[in-house]
Amino acid sequence: MAGVDGCRGGWLAVEQGVDGNLAAFVSPTAVALLARLARASCIAVDIPIGLPEAGSRACDLEARSLLSTRRKASVFPAPLRACLGAVEYQDACAIRQRIEGKKMSRQAFNLIAKIREMDELLRRDRSAGRCVFEAHPELSFALWNHGQAMTHNKKQPAGRLERRALIESRWPEAVARLREELRGEHYALDDLHDALAALWSACRRSQGREIVLGAAQAVDRRGLPMRIIA
Repeated sequence: MAGVDGCRGGWLAVEQGVDGNLAAFVSPTAVALLARLARASCIAVDIPIGLPEAGSRACDLEARSLLSTRRKASVFPAPLRACLGAVEYQDACAIRQRIEGKKMSRQAFNLIAKIREMDELLRRDRSAGRCVFEAHPELSFALWNHGQAMTHNKKQPAGRLERRALIESRWPEAVARLREELRGEHYALDDLHDALAALWSACRRSQGREIVLGAAQAVDRRGLPMRIIA
């Protein structure tokens, strides 16, 4: 199993082997990432996969409803598929304005390049869709925390501490060990925390204990699922 989060250096992955040990690495591209995780039975990635033509995805609305008022803003609307080719923020806003009469959020646009990269890979390699699933770390942390969303923002010291406490309860000393493995890589500490939260959901998926947000048959026009596992 593996949990993956986008980072400055590409994609940060934390993989759990059959012996239970964890290993972390950063891959520059999604293609290199999946090649390195070829043996993983479940890969939970913190990135929108299936994209709507208009409106909000049901899985995003469900995720927001499960989080507290403080954390629901972390689940922003997935970009419309028509916006995927936009290079500039203003272009993406103009496209969404034409379709829905609204501008695109800056948060969603900042992920466009990563969303496009994963989208192209999954459309080109349909077999990858059997093991790659969308996850959302804030939802994973909330369920991990007995249904209670994190109190603090993940980039604040208090937010790092409460997330690390959950991680250490499952994988003692994991963060310190993985940071040594990742020495010299371009990533942030919250990227590692998010990848570990995604891994937690991947483990649940492998055990058949996950929850799935979004209808079972919800797919976009390209046939990609619009669902979140946690």
